[in-house]
Amino acid sequence: MSRVTFIGTSDAFGAGGRRQAAIFVNTGSGGLLLDCAPTTNTGLSALGIPRSAVDGIAVSHFHADHFAGIPSFILASIYEDRRRHPLVVAGPPGIEARVVAAADAIGHGLTGREMPFALRFVELPTGRLVDLGPASVCSFAVNHQPESCPHGLDLEVGGRRLVYSGDTGWFDDLPRHTRGADLLVCDCTFYEPTFSEHIAYRELIERAPSLGCERLILTHLGPSMSDRRGRLELETADDGLSLEL
Repeated sequence: MSRVTFIGTSDAFGAGGRRQAAIFVNTGSGGLLLDCAPTTNTGLSALGIPRSAVDGIAVSHFHADHFAGIPSFILASIYEDRRRHPLVVAGPPGIEARVVAAADAIGHGLTGREMPFALRFVELPTGRLVDLGPASVCSFAVNHQPESCPHGLDLEVGGRRLVYSGDTGWFDDLPRHTRGADLLVCDCTFYEPTFSEHIAYRELIERAPSLGCERLILTHLGPSMSDRRGRLELETADDGLSLEL
């Protein structure tokens, strides 16, 4: 049985004093992070999850609150953990260049740095199932700012399906990707429709039956959703929530 732990569940700005996007999926045979925000190292430590338990990182898109924690994760793995086992980082086309550029921007470049473990970058082309070790992942197009190269992630984990929307506004093809999932983790930044690139609760409550999933949990909660978490008809995540898949 796999376990899903929410490391961070806030929007980009830490609404409600919570951490930014990261979800840890422990399959029993390995661990996969879905997104890796700058607050991820802190979150893993707070929840007692060692970085060594993470065998791969799958990125939903190139916004800082979803992938900018990867350089620090790599550096901490080198110098704090003395990591020796491989790490795979997967994401939209250009994932390696984006992570390298982010590392340069924070002053801790990866180019030319001696790596005591194998670091592999893998692009996730839309619609193609890719084996990342702990899970097989298929990406699908979503409705978010196109310059961030957004996609959702559909995971096969021990015969179960976890679908992660990443950041997205509603689009009519979404139910096709979520139908039959054992767990759908869905962006719900706003309570009322505010920006077309993020689904709002008022939209989801009307359309939830069409998603066809066994369980729906809302994440990436902005202030209007953070203030209401735990008091809504649809389930909301909070930092540290852990459940079996």
